[in-house]
Amino acid sequence: MKIICIGRNYADHAKELNNQLPENPVFFTKPDTCLLRNNQAFYLPDFSKDIHYEIELVVKINRIGKNISAKFASRYYEEIGLGIDFTARDLQQKCKEKGLPWEISKAFDHSAPVSQFIAKSEFENIDDVNFHLEVNGEEKQRASSADMIFKIDEIISYISQFFTLKIGDLIYTGTPAGVGPVKIDDHLTGYLEGRKLLDFKVK
Repeated sequence: MKIICIGRNYADHAKELNNQLPENPVFFTKPDTCLLRNNQAFYLPDFSKDIHYEIELVVKINRIGKNISAKFASRYYEEIGLGIDFTARDLQQKCKEKGLPWEISKAFDHSAPVSQFIAKSEFENIDDVNFHLEVNGEEKQRASSADMIFKIDEIISYISQFFTLKIGDLIYTGTPAGVGPVKIDDHLTGYLEGRKLLDFKVK
């Protein structure tokens, strides 16, 4: 399986990082060693002094597809969940300044905590699903999938032009504004329509 992450998919987040809004979905990949399941603790790596949280809706692909039309994309997933795209912001900035790829800041081990998944049929409108992140009980990020620049079906269609999507692939659909650093003993909780799906500590 592979993890595909969408960048700059919320205008407010692009603005807070001084990034231009994209004309097409921007994506990068993480290896499966990035996954952190079952609300296990996240251990701060020693190669960065500025690890940031980024909460995202996550889509789980349920069938093989290539060159998928947007009008059929909804057939390729049945569940959504929440994930954190941990980012070594200091390393990312150095890579950007030098015009280098920045997987080193995104694709390190356990940088992609992921929750359990919920059937999309439980939601009235998949394009208007609310989620938020709290750190130590304080709300830091809140958004709806309605705020996305590119909706889930558009994302699936676009990615599938370049990658064959396979069963079990995960798509992290982008993060809203409010990203920030984590430190040891922080407690992160993520909610999808009021349901707590993420609940883990930083060590």
